[in-house]
Amino acid sequence: MSLTLGEKLRQAREEQGISISEVAENTRISPHYIKSIEGDDYKPLPGGIFNKGFIKSYAKYIGVDENEALQDYSNLVATQTEAPPEPQRGYRPEVLTDERYSESRAPTIIFAAVILGLMTAGILFAVRYLQNRAQQPTVNAVVSANTNSNSEAQAPPSESPATSNPEKISIQLKADGEAVWISYSSDGNSRIQTLAANQSLTIEPTQSFSLSYSKAKVNNLKLAVNGKDVALPKESAKSTVDVTINRSNVAEIVQTGQIRPLTVAQATPRPTPKATPKPSTSPKPSISPKPASPKPSANPSRPDANVLQIN
Repeated sequence: MSLTLGEKLRQAREEQGISISEVAENTRISPHYIKSIEGDDYKPLPGGIFNKGFIKSYAKYIGVDENEALQDYSNLVATQTEAPPEPQRGYRPEVLTDERYSESRAPTIIFAAVILGLMTAGILFAVRYLQNRAQQPTVNAVVSANTNSNSEAQAPPSESPATSNPEKISIQLKADGEAVWISYSSDGNSRIQTLAANQSLTIEPTQSFSLSYSKAKVNNLKLAVNGKDVALPKESAKSTVDVTINRSNVAEIVQTGQIRPLTVAQATPRPTPKATPKPSTSPKPSISPKPASPKPSANPSRPDANVLQIN
């Protein structure tokens, strides 16, 4: 006994291990319609050309010959003569079949034309903007030259740099993650302080600022000068690193983001207490030994030494 159309489609689908939900997702056919086709029950389907479109899409997806499937469907419809012909019902499919593909292209073409028009307008606007920018420097140069010549003739003499107010120096220190010991001097006022973890300190000297810190904690000490981060030096011949910020080097430090350490000769030596001399004791007078009186020596060779001579 030969298989019906629905049995052929179901058998082909099951041999390939394809589920009904997968067929419905890829062909955009309702799972209810797929089950009706496999059961050879076409009453739930819209009928007419829509049934042929569903069968064609289903057969194409699972690898069954489309023409053979449509021929089996036509033979099945012809044999069901006892049933009254189903009236053609108006039905708007939820999916786009091959027969309605040409109608579905119209919105796509309109949308593409709108996008193309917008892109063309954007390109033209960009070209005009670039042309105006290219012409603007020449006009600005002429206007600037005229303005400078007029200002040089009319402007009063400006204040010399020596009389202008100097820019204020702002120092920001922060202990990052760990406490850091620092010793600093602001305009001659010295101070030793330990910054707690994540504690910040802002100092605004008018002339100069000197800083001394342990090079072992350099990774935990952050320095910013006038709002810009500055890398602290790590190398030093001592256990501490000494740096100085003043009017002569603040511009270079802000521009380069680096600061040079002071050498041992440049670092300010710490005052050491002077040794108090002990009072010297007065020397005691030395007593010289008395000269010993000569003792009479007995000379046996001179017998008359102790003899009184009588004439």
